[in-house]
Amino acid sequence: MVGMSGGVDSAVAACLLKQEGHDVVGVFMKNWEEEDDGICTAATDYEDARAVCEQIGIPHYAVNFAAEYRERVFSYFLDEYARGRTPNPDVLCNCEIKFKAFLDLAIQSGASLLATGHYARLDKQDGRVRLLRAADAGKDQSYFLAGLTQAQLSRALFPIGGLTKKQVREIAAREGLAVAAKKDSTGICFIGERRFKRFLMQFLPAQPGDMVTESGRVVGKHDGLMYYTLGQRHGLGIGGSAKGTGESWFVIGKDLPRNLLIVQQGEGDALYSLSLTAEKINWISGQAPATPFACTAKFRYRQPDQGVRVIPSGAGAEIIFDQPQRAVTPGQWVVLYDGEECLGGGPIDGTVSVRPLRL
Repeated sequence: MVGMSGGVDSAVAACLLKQEGHDVVGVFMKNWEEEDDGICTAATDYEDARAVCEQIGIPHYAVNFAAEYRERVFSYFLDEYARGRTPNPDVLCNCEIKFKAFLDLAIQSGASLLATGHYARLDKQDGRVRLLRAADAGKDQSYFLAGLTQAQLSRALFPIGGLTKKQVREIAAREGLAVAAKKDSTGICFIGERRFKRFLMQFLPAQPGDMVTESGRVVGKHDGLMYYTLGQRHGLGIGGSAKGTGESWFVIGKDLPRNLLIVQQGEGDALYSLSLTAEKINWISGQAPATPFACTAKFRYRQPDQGVRVIPSGAGAEIIFDQPQRAVTPGQWVVLYDGEECLGGGPIDGTVSVRPLRL
């Protein structure tokens, strides 16, 4: 069973599997209801997926996981923002929808494997699975798959993980697939191309408050703490008498009890952290390491790998950075790597700053 998104990546994944002689079924997942005021363009994407399946010559179906998505992903997304954190719903969607609800459907339908158009590779040997980076470093999506387990990955297949995006486009063009030149989707599915703040305001009531410096000086007003993230520079609207040195202003913290957004002018120590804690780490191997170890990590997607030392503790870990890191944000995922292998990851719960806030 192939998850058909209506894009070129899943289309080529299905095409390659068909050419290899597999018995392939294409399934389009609808994870968001249009009446929920999202911009997922589900109708257009479904028609594109259907057209590709007909071109390839495979059966095509559609399944609606909107209720599961709203319960397992979107509710978490809203809860995290209400707590002043910055969640990553794409990671949770893979864990809870694509490789849980959808995988369960695939198994119940008699499929042996669930294939998607993710840019990642799998190494399956001796009953164990390793998740590896994609051949195309610029498109690698192993970061978003770090929450998956051995059971989930053992049933997974990533047919385009060994290809570059250019090669995928070339295959689609050569095969005459209807989506060969279709633009890649960007952003979170249920928000689409709309302005993020406007979307969030529909679900979380605005609680305006003061923007303050560490000394307590009020330099502006914020629309609600959930609309801002650590390290943010654009959209603060600070001007006039608050211009000070003329340098840019940055978000360096949030005081939820007093509804204060803490800002500073220019780059400074308060933006940097020495370590983080993650209360729950998903180890893809299925077992937490027994002793501390060195590896690399990403604290957000597309960030270059950073050297770290990992100290496992219970279900989670303390992760100490080789070099101070900028704007490490609670709610985002820390994902660990050993060379090409993704070891796993988990949501960031707290950080130790180079210099604690003095507010």
